[in-house]
Amino acid sequence: MLFDLRGRGRRRTVQAIYLSLALLMGGGLIFFGIGGATNGGLFDAFGGGNGSSGSGDSLFTKRVDQLEARVKTNPNDAAAWDALAKARFQLAGTGENFSQDQQAYTHKGRAKLNEAAAAWQRYLVLNPSKPDATTANFMVQAYGQGALQQYDKAVQAMEIVIDARPNVSALYAQLAVLAHGAKQERKSTLAAQKALELAPADKRKDLKTQIQVARSQLDQAAQAQSG
Repeated sequence: MLFDLRGRGRRRTVQAIYLSLALLMGGGLIFFGIGGATNGGLFDAFGGGNGSSGSGDSLFTKRVDQLEARVKTNPNDAAAWDALAKARFQLAGTGENFSQDQQAYTHKGRAKLNEAAAAWQRYLVLNPSKPDATTANFMVQAYGQGALQQYDKAVQAMEIVIDARPNVSALYAQLAVLAHGAKQERKSTLAAQKALELAPADKRKDLKTQIQVARSQLDQAAQAQSG
């Protein structure tokens, strides 16, 4: 079966298929940090997704309250700030913070994302020896197009994710698009080159086109907003 992942070659094939689909479908998927709080998205194939649920609102609220008390008692507790960033991000994808109909964060949800971003930045200020790649993955989504649209910080978070998984073509493709959104064109070019290098040879031509399309979508969205 195609999706039997026991063979190494099959795993590479499935990853390539997911990557192609994610790039082609572009603007609405978590793969590019655009789909926000939806779970089960294509980025989940590479270890993402926030796992929000209908009952998550109260659970995450309680968790956030506990962690806020913890960092208030010990402002230099890096692990607590990391966990708080994660919990606030997850809370942003629940209840009235995220519109399931529109698949978009509400005003309240964006406020929660800003709170998650504040906790994440406080965590980074404490200079952890090895920043948490799982939380960084969440923050890529928080800073992405359908969320805070702070692409420079999305790039920073994406680089932490890549440090933990340096040989995944899909992650470099995502970095190439985010860096373009941040107007870091040299980094975007280098990331695209690395994505192509790591991709299966028969997928490289399509991947190059798909990255270009995704960059263009960001440009069009930026132009529409400025207009």
